[in-house]
Amino acid sequence: MSPDSLAVELIALVATVVAAVALSVFWSAMRHWLRAVVIAACLLAVTATTLVWVNRQVDSYPTWASLFGSPADAAAPAAPAKTASAKTAGQIVKFTVAGRTSGITVPMWAYLPPGYGASPTTRYPVIEALHGYPSSPVQWLKGFGVAAVLDREIDAGRMAPTVVLFPYQTPQPMVDTECANLVGGPQAETFLTADVPAFARTHLAVRTDAAAWGLIGYSAGGYCATDLALRHPTEYAAAASLSGYTTPGIVIGDNLEHTAYDDVWRLKHLPIPAVSLYLTCAKTDRGAMRAAEELAKAAHAPLSVTLAYIAGGGHNSGTWHAMEAPAFDWLSNSLGRPTTVPAVSPTPSTPLPPKGTLLAGSPAATGKPAR
Repeated sequence: MSPDSLAVELIALVATVVAAVALSVFWSAMRHWLRAVVIAACLLAVTATTLVWVNRQVDSYPTWASLFGSPADAAAPAAPAKTASAKTAGQIVKFTVAGRTSGITVPMWAYLPPGYGASPTTRYPVIEALHGYPSSPVQWLKGFGVAAVLDREIDAGRMAPTVVLFPYQTPQPMVDTECANLVGGPQAETFLTADVPAFARTHLAVRTDAAAWGLIGYSAGGYCATDLALRHPTEYAAAASLSGYTTPGIVIGDNLEHTAYDDVWRLKHLPIPAVSLYLTCAKTDRGAMRAAEELAKAAHAPLSVTLAYIAGGGHNSGTWHAMEAPAFDWLSNSLGRPTTVPAVSPTPSTPLPPKGTLLAGSPAATGKPAR
């Protein structure tokens, strides 16, 4: 049983009920010290139930090792994505990225599209998918069922075959980096924009040009996606934000959270980058909607901004799951398509993940021509 499992939540709930019933039934027969012990047990059980429920929503701690250790001990779900047919199924693989530049070593998962590896000369566009806080990449894999969504959108032709990366953006689950280089702290921005791309370009069959690289994220990850795209236009061509914001909301240091890491400030005081942004949120999510409108108002050429709102929902996983497919479709259509590289003799095999753990998948499909 993992800490994000229904079984653990039910056990915690049963413990809460048992403690409460025991306190009620045996109150008059208990000594004062025993009453205090049972009351404490009730409070602990209620707290545990609440924390387990929250963890099931955001998947900050997908394993016991990650709860008591670090993200490097975390594991992705082993169940394969449910797809219409084997011909439309991609693969989820896992590896550990040791960031030489940032000094951060954490797990990363990758979605390899249908047909990956069938042709040694095919190179795919790439999307880095960023999680919220508190959360983990497992929220994308389990909570949002991203593999099945990507399979469906690629199979329908709404999205080009694409490699999607799911990295951690913090070395410790409860350290909120907002994907920034914290002064005196983790260098998350460097890890995501230098180490992750370097790893992918070395070990995966991906395009290396910025025109084929994009970002997507929800909540804090939405801020990450837009901020990193604005800060690194030579690395990324487009970014999609699901209920994101324009400021990090944490102390980065040297007052940078109010200047260079404030996206509206950046657009007003620094050169405008030539990237494309997709900002989406629920109309009832006032904070995210206000942030999207402020960012769109501050933007001008060569930056382009597309706004998309949904009527219902709020700032929650159900809303982000509803936004998921349209955001990936837009992002895919803003990036370059799969392309081919000249074959050499002897023909090298298509790069595959080094010692990765295959979690789900099947062969099948060809990519669209490059544009």
